[in-house]
Formats: sequence, structure tokens, C-alpha cells
Amino acid sequence: MTGSELGGEGGPGLGGEGGPGAVFRTTSGRIRGRRAVDGVVAVLGIPYAAPPFGPYRFRGPRPVTDPGATRDGTRFGPVAPQSAELPGSPVWRPGDEDVLTVNVWTPERPYGGGPLPVLVWVHGGAYTFGSSAQPDFDGAALARAGLVVASCNYRVGFEGFGQVPGFPANRGLLDQVAALRWVRDNIAVFGGDPGRVTVAGHSAGAGSIACLLTMERARGLFRRAIVHSVPHAFHPVEVATAITARIAAEAGVAPTAQGLLSAAPHRLVTASDTVARQCADRPVAAVQAYDPVLFQPVVDGDVLPGDPLGAGDRLDAGDPLGAGAAGAGRDVGLLVCHTLDEYWFPHAVGAVREVTSEPELAAFAEVLGLPARLLDGYRALMPGAPVLDRYLALSGDARFGEGSSRLAERHARAGGRAHLARFARRRPTADGQARPWHTADIPFAFGNLDAEGAAFLIGGAPDAQDRALSRRMLGAWVGFAAHGDPGWPPVTADATPVKYWAVPDDHVRDDATSDVRALWRGVPLRLLGP
Repeated sequence: MTGSELGGEGGPGLGGEGGPGAVFRTTSGRIRGRRAVDGVVAVLGIPYAAPPFGPYRFRGPRPVTDPGATRDGTRFGPVAPQSAELPGSPVWRPGDEDVLTVNVWTPERPYGGGPLPVLVWVHGGAYTFGSSAQPDFDGAALARAGLVVASCNYRVGFEGFGQVPGFPANRGLLDQVAALRWVRDNIAVFGGDPGRVTVAGHSAGAGSIACLLTMERARGLFRRAIVHSVPHAFHPVEVATAITARIAAEAGVAPTAQGLLSAAPHRLVTASDTVARQCADRPVAAVQAYDPVLFQPVVDGDVLPGDPLGAGDRLDAGDPLGAGAAGAGRDVGLLVCHTLDEYWFPHAVGAVREVTSEPELAAFAEVLGLPARLLDGYRALMPGAPVLDRYLALSGDARFGEGSSRLAERHARAGGRAHLARFARRRPTADGQARPWHTADIPFAFGNLDAEGAAFLIGGAPDAQDRALSRRMLGAWVGFAAHGDPGWPPVTADATPVKYWAVPDDHVRDDATSDVRALWRGVPLRLLGP
């Protein structure tokens, strides 16, 4: 049964704030959503696949087979196994199994002109943690602007990205494909147009979407993609296998399917956290001594056919298109954004190693396979800056900035349509300045500057200029999802115009004038092995 054959009972928006509202009939059964709040109906915690445990553990997602009675859709579903405790989000506890769920926000009163464009959000979290329930991901403001918004939980950590012999790799990506199929089959019930789906994500969510662009399984499930801060982080099979061996040893089981299945999810979460802490002295891949992220999509040649960002070649040499441009994503419109000071955020929360001397910085560059001239270039661009600041700038560009920019350029050169932006908003604070760091852009684009946890991300309470910037960024997302046009020129084979989101005013500048991009010309980005 498809979404066009389904329907809501009683219509959305019945009753008062926060309580139960209309019932929606979906392929997952009957779901009762919240009553409308400020013109938006939220339907939360809808299962899009069966619980991935018991006989389904480490397998691809399976359909919901017994929807049962009307389900409560007024609360978010549980998160996948993880140790993180995130603002406003449920905490995972052993026994939480119905973790593959979607949420939908839809305007209470349908707009004229037929079904609305759809935006599907894929959360980030280093492929290790994360939740669609975080308050800065609330879709109500985007729904008020004319979209139907959906978000999903998917398997993270070992359950989603651990390499298990005899089982599919990248189960978290397969979950995302299943969620997009659910949207295709059901979003019409909520007033959305299944032919106008934009998938959006940040950090690991953006990296996931870069993978989806290359995956035949995802072909036709979305028309456009918005990716913020795409990490250049994908494992070769041999690295993923070595990580599994370390985690299995820490958990006290064999690195076999039988051994790993014998370890309960919480046991593998604990073992993974322990191995990550050990990486400063005993990394599996050398780069993990600096950034101990264990889980990343695995280039297995099946689920993920190649490196989505075209590792191992320059933009102007080798394969000029890269896997992402040459695969299923060529016909997908692309909006790419990254922040100017990405790595100051993981440093602020203690997630990455400090580098404070010139020898340490040179060793770091060697691990990433970066030429010494890059270090000289950053020293020239940042005169008088301490080594730590140069390390953070180089790391942010190596991990997020350059790969994001190249993704847009490759897509355009392959014949696709791509737009590129950078989040550059700064403002003074009592102890320095609010930087345009990793994740600071997301509350602006969602229109959630007052959400729980947003003040830390954006550097304090928002002011009038911040609110104006948020309206502009949200409007760009809506315009792109609706019409493929965020409001500035696309990248072409000959030029890379970039929108700089800033206060008090934005501006567009061609990347030919970027001193930072000039440093990276001809520098290959590669998969990082042991």
C-alpha cells in the first residue's frame, strides 16, 4: 500500500497543545500525533523498520510486519545503542529495541497548490552517537515556512558501522535508505510530495548523504541533497576489520559473527568507548591518535562502492569526477556548506588531541599525507598565530572544508547542479569571540536559535542580527527544497561562487580569490589506513 492510498483521520490539528491529535494511517500502522502547536502538527517515533535485534541483529533493516493497535506518536522513539547523553534526547538503555523510527512535522492547514516539498533530516554524531530528538533539529519552523519535515534515527556505533564477518557492512546507511523508502511510501499522508524529497544532514549525517549519492539502493529516493560539513572520513575494509578485532578483544569475545552476536549491545558500546580512549596511545589507524573516531562508512565495494569524495586523486587529475559524481547522484541537486572554523568545536569539547609544537604539527601533517608546503602556507596566512590555532585551522580544512568544497565542484563538473556556502558568522563575547565552528550553523538553518543547547553552539543568546541571519538561512533551505535554488549562483565547470553566511550581511565571492583554497590545489585527499 502506498501513501496515496492512506490518510489521516479527523485531519491534523485537532485539540490543544501537546496532547494527542489526529490519527494517520501509514504502512507502519495507525499513528496518533500531537495536537497542533503554532500551526504545526508533529507525529513522532513512527517505526519505519522492525527492531534490529534478536534474529535481525547485524542484518539489513526489515519491514514492520505487525503494526498492531494505534501507536502513540507524541513522543520521540528511543535512540540506537550509544553512551552519549544529548540535550533534550532520550538516553539509550539496554532493552530499548524499537530504535528505527521517523518523525514528521507538517503544517496544520495545507498550503494551496498541492502537496508540499519534503525535507528529510539525517543527524550527525561521528557515526557513534546522535538522535533526531535533539531540540535544535525540531522541524516546526521549517514546516511553518512551507515544508513537510521528517527526521530519522538509525543504527550508530558498532551496531550500525562495525564490520561483522558474513553480515552487511554499513547497516546505518541501509537504515537511512529504509527511512527514505518509508518517506516515499507514506509522506503523502502528511501533505508531502514524494517526488520532491530533499535529504539533509550535518557532519556524519552529511557524510552519510555523500554515501547515499553513490549507492544504487538510494537511486530515485530523493531529488535534492543539503550537506553541511561533510567529513572526509571513510574506512577501507582492512581498517574496519582491525577496529572490530580491537573491540572484540576488549569485549572478551572472538572477532567472528558468533562471537560478536554473543556480546550484548551495551557490552560492545562499552568496549568501543574503551578502545576510543586508548587511541591516543594505541590507535588502530594513525590518525585516530589525534581524532579517536572509530566508526565511519566502510568502502566495502557492495553497500558503498567507492569513496564518495574521490580519495586518492586531485580535483584536476586521476578520476576527475569521483565516486559521488559518477554514481547515482549525478541528477540530484546539491547544496553544500561548511563552517570556517570547524575544528574549534571538537577542541572545545575535548574530543581531539592538542598539538602545540612545530614538531607535533609536522607529525600530524605526515599522518594525513599532507605536504610540508601546506604548513608553510598556513603559517603565512596566520602570522603570529599559535601552533594550536594553525593545527585547528589545518585540521578543519583537511577533515571538512576542502572535501566539502571539492564535492560541490566535482558534482558540477560531472554535469550536476551544485551550490556552495560557508558559514562565517562571528561576534564578540565576554571571553573572546563566537566562532563559526562545527555545528554552529545548524540552529540558524533550522530556525531554532532558542532551543536547548543552542546557546553553547552559537556562543550565547541570539541577537537581532542572528535572528535575521537565521531567517535568511532557513529561507535558503526552503527555496532549495522547493525549487532547487537557494538564492545565489551555482558552481560551474569554470567558476565556484560561494555564499558566505555572516552578520550583519552575507556576500558571494568566487573561490578563485580564496587564499586557503589556493593552498590546497593539487593536494590529494586520501583514505587513511593504518
